[in-house]
Amino acid sequence: MASSQHLATLFFGLELLSMPLYGMLAYAFHERRSLEAGIKYLILSAAATAFLLFGMALLYAQSGRLDLPGLTAGLANNADVWALAGAGMMLVGLGFKLSIVPFHLWAPDVYEGGPGPAAIFLASASKVAAFVVLLRLVMTTPAFQGEWLNETLTVLALLTMIIGNLLALTQSDLKRLLAYSSIAHFGYLMVALVVSNDLAVETAGVYLLTYVVTVLAAFGIVTLISSPYGGADASALHHYRGLFWRRPYLTAVLTVSMLSLAGIPSTAGFIGKFYIIALGVDAQRWWLVGGIILGSAIGLYYYLRVMVTLFLTEAGMQRRDAPHNWGMRAGGVVVLGLALLMVALGLYPGPMVEWVKLLAATRIG
Repeated sequence: MASSQHLATLFFGLELLSMPLYGMLAYAFHERRSLEAGIKYLILSAAATAFLLFGMALLYAQSGRLDLPGLTAGLANNADVWALAGAGMMLVGLGFKLSIVPFHLWAPDVYEGGPGPAAIFLASASKVAAFVVLLRLVMTTPAFQGEWLNETLTVLALLTMIIGNLLALTQSDLKRLLAYSSIAHFGYLMVALVVSNDLAVETAGVYLLTYVVTVLAAFGIVTLISSPYGGADASALHHYRGLFWRRPYLTAVLTVSMLSLAGIPSTAGFIGKFYIIALGVDAQRWWLVGGIILGSAIGLYYYLRVMVTLFLTEAGMQRRDAPHNWGMRAGGVVVLGLALLMVALGLYPGPMVEWVKLLAATRIG
């Protein structure tokens, strides 16, 4: 999907990505919320696919081509209102996959209801692929480069980063909180879509890499703590109260993940946040820079709330723990490695930046 050069290949890639997710989210079908998550994602994803296909049809009607180079050439001097409508409808379809406001309402319910591993895949691989596709379309296709679309993306970015953070403030469920946090982070990433130059490609690459490492660790902790138990995942915040006194190293991993999501220095998230703010400043998009700063300030509150919960005295309510030997299991080794990687990338990001520059040098189109 991310490397497709043809709209038909893009569609097949999108469906091959989405269809397994329907089953993965509803895999724990004996749990009502898991089944509900799978059905919600199925119905809303089908609606988004309809928008995407109709948008592709309108672009094909104007250019007569479905391959991206041909689409670019065909629309170079023929980007009329129907081509703009097609671009808008494709933006709606991909905006759903990225849970951009106002297409975000499915995300918290699906993240909360789906099993941890399915939520991990949805929050990382699925969103990264969709964002890369949208970035390539914005950078290479004339229908996506009009002033109207730029202004639309600016408004959507501001709404996404602010609303995502505000809705996360009141969450008492860690998976729902991470869902709203994911919405806000892709609001920040939309700055790269608005600017859409060579530096934007590099910025998007760095931000996506740091985001994926961080979100894998955060959801990995939820999965580790949920695995020894039947029923729904251990996602309520009270399950994590006093975790430090029982599993201090596991608490350290989750703390580093929250710090990275907040963009605190010496973590991977700081490098991504620095890049995205620098991109906005370089392009003089002051409204977007202000939105990033305001959203980050709001986000700092609920990330700190999660961290404080980990160190509180244990409550009398039900608690859940990872097994005593969690660090010797495959999942434990992975989350420990991700925690070390978050710190390493925050302290020494040079190799990551050079690798991303190498990819960006080939041009995303």
